[in-house]
Parts: sequence; structure tokens; C-alpha cells
Amino acid sequence: MNHLKPSGPNPDLACDVLVVGAGTAGFGAAITAARAGLSVHLIEAGTKVGGVMAFCPGMPWGGGYPLGRNIGGVFAELTLRLTSMAPPAAEVRPCALENFGPEVQYDHELATLTLFEMLLEAGVHLHLGCLVGNPTLVDGRITCVACTDRRGQFNIHPRLVNDCSGDGDISARAGVPYTVGDNVGNMMAVTLSFHMNGADVDRVFADGDPYFRSYAAQGVAQGRLHPDLSKLYLMRGFHPGSVFCNTVTIRGVDGTNPDAVARATQEGRRRCAQVARFLIDSVPGFARAQMWGIGPTVGVRETRKLEAMYRLTGEDLAQSKRFDDGIVACDNPIDDVMRTTAEMTHDAAVARGDYYTIPLRTLIPRRIENLLFAGRLISADPVAFASVRGMPQCMAMGQACGVAAAQTLAKGGAVQDVDAAAVVATLQAQGLRGIGGQNLTDHPTATPGAPGALGI
Repeated sequence: MNHLKPSGPNPDLACDVLVVGAGTAGFGAAITAARAGLSVHLIEAGTKVGGVMAFCPGMPWGGGYPLGRNIGGVFAELTLRLTSMAPPAAEVRPCALENFGPEVQYDHELATLTLFEMLLEAGVHLHLGCLVGNPTLVDGRITCVACTDRRGQFNIHPRLVNDCSGDGDISARAGVPYTVGDNVGNMMAVTLSFHMNGADVDRVFADGDPYFRSYAAQGVAQGRLHPDLSKLYLMRGFHPGSVFCNTVTIRGVDGTNPDAVARATQEGRRRCAQVARFLIDSVPGFARAQMWGIGPTVGVRETRKLEAMYRLTGEDLAQSKRFDDGIVACDNPIDDVMRTTAEMTHDAAVARGDYYTIPLRTLIPRRIENLLFAGRLISADPVAFASVRGMPQCMAMGQACGVAAAQTLAKGGAVQDVDAAAVVATLQAQGLRGIGGQNLTDHPTATPGAPGALGI
């Protein structure tokens, strides 16, 4: 009988850049730093890359087309790879919900595979099923990060850390100040998504109400749907006959508490089955459909926001500020999901035909000299955060941190001293649009529905 030999203890590792979290922000940070010639280790607690893409399979990439123009950079490259496949594995579509622009629908498995391939091509060392523990700080710098996988504990000694973990555990443990949720600690609701396959999609969406409010009211009144489901967030899936259901939201969940996340996931699965049964019985077009592809756990929208050199505000958005150190364009609505009540809002963040940029300073802590962060850890007030959290913006934030990491390590010194103008210039050279004096309107608009339509 053959037996697997136990592997030995993990060796200590050293690298230029340690990226924590392999969501869209971590993907952008890791691939950009590695392409700059740095040795990069990417730590992911789960078994898949993609973050929200893994937790909510089929979640469209919204926010990648402010004013109908592609933001560019790594996001454009990824989208182009998928739309160029035969048959295409992604396409640009208009969003049916209020105040949202075009979004990218894609084949989840091919998109995840493409993320893996791009990381491999760049030379990123990926650790899946790996948790980070406490960092060691010496003279204001992180010199060691304790990690654990199924073989046991090991240490990574990075020259620079990029926290893209979503919850910011390592940054918090390193002493970076933070806020949680809104100004009094309320966090956006978590969501468990699923698909309905085998639907008559044209019939499903024939009513014209993107929120299915009359059906939702009927289900709530009959006690067949949870009272929070006054709107049903349904959208056409990428594949024929599929409907993506992004509607099961659960309020009052602390996304930093694993017990709370587990309980929410259990409750979410119960509500998903309830919604699926209601759709089949009561909404035209679902009679022969089946629930499929329920997420492995709830998707968490909001937990910690770290303190940085600058805090983006709702006033900045309303004024359509384009910062000198802006690293990505955005016109997402203020997409606030049930922080305190059952209300979901999609209020416009900027005047029609305008946009703002996210400054690099929102990703740089005030004190720790070799730490950057990206994604939903961004320093932003509750209003601004509800707009900036789209996956394309998170990917571009990560790309900016990858550039900043490379330039900081090349010159030595602290991340607080990085030349923001040089970072912006490099991002422009890498294809990011609407930043550093460029205007998004100088680029063509997207053509939703056409394979390969990127607005480039």
C-alpha cells in the first residue's frame, strides 16, 4: 500500500513584495509588481482567486466604464483576453439598474482561469488556503509576517507589504488606525448570490421593472419572502437561459467575525432556496428553471477602512474632483446596501457626464513605511466608499500600489515619500485613462453587446 509521505515544515521565505488577498485588488497589485521585476508572494485564505468573483460567481464587473469609456490598465487587458476568446467568454452590456453604466458579464470559470494564467505568466508565487497572522515591526517597518497553511506555520520576510485582504487584519495588527462601516459601526449587508438556469430570459425581463417590485411585494405579503426583499435584484446571466440573482442580502453582519459570517451563510442559503421556489412558482419565465451556482459563502461588502494620508469624501465626489495623484476614474453611483435599514440606494455620485478620480494618498498609511493597501480598505467616508468599491476600481487601485511598490523599492525610503507624479505617469503608460490631466472623453465609448467592445 502506498502512503503519502508527510511534507516537511515550511521554510521561511523572503520576497520583495508580499500581497495579502487575491481578490481583484490583490490581483492587480501582484501582477503589476511582478511585471516590474520584483519577487512577489500572493497570500489567499480561500481556494480561488478573484475575491468577490469567487464568493459571488457571476457578479458582473461594474464601474469599469465611467462615461462609457474603459478605465484601461490591467482591467482592460483582462477583459480583452476574455472577449477575444472563441467563442467570447465576456461581453460589455448595459446595466439595467439605475445610475449604473456599462458592465462586463463573463464566464466565471474562464475568467478565474485567466486570472490564474496571468499571475503565472508574471511569475507571482501564489499561496492558496493560507492565513496571515501577526506582523513583526522594527523601526516603523514590517520585517516579518507569520503565515499558516495546512503544513504549519512559516514566516515571510518582505521588503514591502500590500494589504488587499478586504478586512485589513494585518494592517490593523500592525497598528494602522481604522474605522468600521459608517461613522457608528454599521456595515453594509452581506449577500449570498446564485443563478437560475433554464429560464425563459426574455419572458423574465418582459415586465420592464429591473427591481421586480410588484412580485417582491406579493412574496413579502404572503410570507414567502423575507421582508427585506422588497426589491429583487435579478440580471441576465452571461450564458443563455441563466439569470444571476444578487438579491439575498442579510443585515447586521460583522464581516470581521467568522462566526457571524458562518451564521449569515447558513441563513443566506435558506433564503436563496426560498427565493428560488418563489421565482419558479410566481414569476413568469422561471417555471422550468433550477437554482444553480450558489456562492460558497456570503460576499462581504464593507468592514474596515484604514486611515491614510488622505480620506476621500462624498463632497469630493459631488465636486467631481480629479486629483493630481488620481489613479483611476470613477462615476459609480453611491451604492449603499442596507447599512441601517432595508433600503438600497443607487444615488448618482456625480453630475451626469462627469467623473472623479481616486487619489493614491487614500492607499498610503501615515506611518508604516513599507505598507500599502488597496480595494475596500481604501480610506474613504461612508458616502465615498459606497461609490469607489467596484471591482474594476479595486483592480486599478491594486495596479497603482504595484507601481508604487516598485518605485519605492527602486529608490529606497518610505512609501509616504513615493513620487506620485511618477506613479501616475507610469499608470498612464500602462493604459490607465482619465488620470493625470488626461480626459476620458478623449477616448471612444464602449459598444455594449459586441464581442471585444472595450471602448478602445
